[in-house]
Amino acid sequence: MPLAIGVIGDYKPDFAPHEATDAALQHVADRVRINIHTTWLPTVSLEGDVEARLHGFDALWCAPGSPYQSMAGALNAIRYAREANWPLLGTCGGFQHLVIEYARNVMGFAEAAHAESDPDASHLFISALSCSLVGQTIEVRLDPESRIFRFYQRRAVQEQYYCAFGLNPVYQGLIHDAGLRVVGRDQDGEARIVELPDHRFFVGTLFVPQLTSTAQRPHALITAYIQAASAIKHERQNSLS
Repeated sequence: MPLAIGVIGDYKPDFAPHEATDAALQHVADRVRINIHTTWLPTVSLEGDVEARLHGFDALWCAPGSPYQSMAGALNAIRYAREANWPLLGTCGGFQHLVIEYARNVMGFAEAAHAESDPDASHLFISALSCSLVGQTIEVRLDPESRIFRFYQRRAVQEQYYCAFGLNPVYQGLIHDAGLRVVGRDQDGEARIVELPDHRFFVGTLFVPQLTSTAQRPHALITAYIQAASAIKHERQNSLS
């Protein structure tokens, strides 16, 4: 049976990060010789019984493209993956909503918000960047003690962005100390990668790794994500045998 990947997002065929998401998954599938079946999950479809909607997937990916049609749906799916210890990768808008979900449901900031959709909120965990990063390629410095470092095997990487919002520096220390660790930073020390170190795979990147993945060189982070999903699938199969 193919590896089932559910992509949280409102698919737009002409949006480059969405096209790149499908392509990047295929790059890994071809390289490691596994069959991956990708299903895009509109955010409005995740507002109800999210467990029933998601239980058949081996991993989830929260894609770029915010504001989503339903922030509530996206946050429900992220929470499901976090609490069920299910592999989750969030890129660009996905990173931003990983932060909001964690702030609301773990840290107790019920009004944690995104400046793009609620600019007057009292707790803007996601705020406008001082300068838009859309189309820019910038160095990210990695924490050598992180799992992310083990995936890349280098202290600094060059990654491409497609966003104008990021983790509000006011809350960066609070998020990190609360357990959603900031493990990748730009040259100014601002968060570009977060992870839950004790989770199977729970990673958010403000950049869009799928944009630089190629058939010849599948992205290291996406490869690690698929490996985590494969491990989940093997566990499921063994439990049923």
